[in-house]
Amino acid sequence: MTEFHRHIAKTAEAACRLVGPALLTAFRSQMQIDFKVDRHDPVTEHDRRAEAAIRDFIFREVPDSTFMGEEGGSIGSGEVRWFVDPIDGTANFARGLAFWCVSVGAVIGNEVVAGAIYDPVAGNMFTGSAAGAFLNGMPMQSRAAADEQHAVLITGYPVSRDFRLDGQWLALQRFGALTETFATLRRPGSAALSIAHVAAGWVDAAAGFGVNPWDVTAAIAILRQAGGSYHPHSLGKVAPDAAAYMHPGYVALGAGANYPVLCCIAHEISAGRVGALPAMHSIARR
Repeated sequence: MTEFHRHIAKTAEAACRLVGPALLTAFRSQMQIDFKVDRHDPVTEHDRRAEAAIRDFIFREVPDSTFMGEEGGSIGSGEVRWFVDPIDGTANFARGLAFWCVSVGAVIGNEVVAGAIYDPVAGNMFTGSAAGAFLNGMPMQSRAAADEQHAVLITGYPVSRDFRLDGQWLALQRFGALTETFATLRRPGSAALSIAHVAAGWVDAAAGFGVNPWDVTAAIAILRQAGGSYHPHSLGKVAPDAAAYMHPGYVALGAGANYPVLCCIAHEISAGRVGALPAMHSIARR
């Protein structure tokens, strides 16, 4: 690991910590909530303020940067590309539900070289780089139940967008199949933090079908360095050989996981949205 890459990793972690205290103070306070697309996509003044603070900090520390934030879009044209979600899980943050995080990931070329995910409420800092994966500075190793029937899955599928794209009946049938297959299924509402929990070995798998690069870039670095695996799905929106962090769908598995029903349903969802595969009701009816 070069000194430059070490600096990138330290910058990602420091950027997360920079905004943590202010966000924690704002959490469960009165705040103005706006909506970007619809009522399922909220944004607050704290998202915008935190993103601006992170952006300014990154350009001071690494001037040769391109910054891509959820709220402000792309700025700069440097070698190091940063994908930043100042609050992943804004709906939770705005309502007072303690499952949200700050996510900062760095890419050089098409390689994710560093990621940091900070959960200010729990005080947990997850980091990943060529040096390894760490939780609060201690080495972290992913682990998972070998069989789906004993595993815990985090997924946001389906949401209203999935009803529109896949059809309500089929989406609910798939959700039912996952509910029956896994020992436990949860929907906490932050892709970045969900994948970080897989990396930590606290849950066995996570899956999502509507994520953006700022949601998952940092998490990919952390999960892979922790020994887990990340399986991207294009959903017909990017080329199949695009970098993993550019894909809007994913399955994240802890080390040792072999989950055929989850992987098959994820493949169905992705293939169905490009018209390459008809809806396979046999899986949904298991």
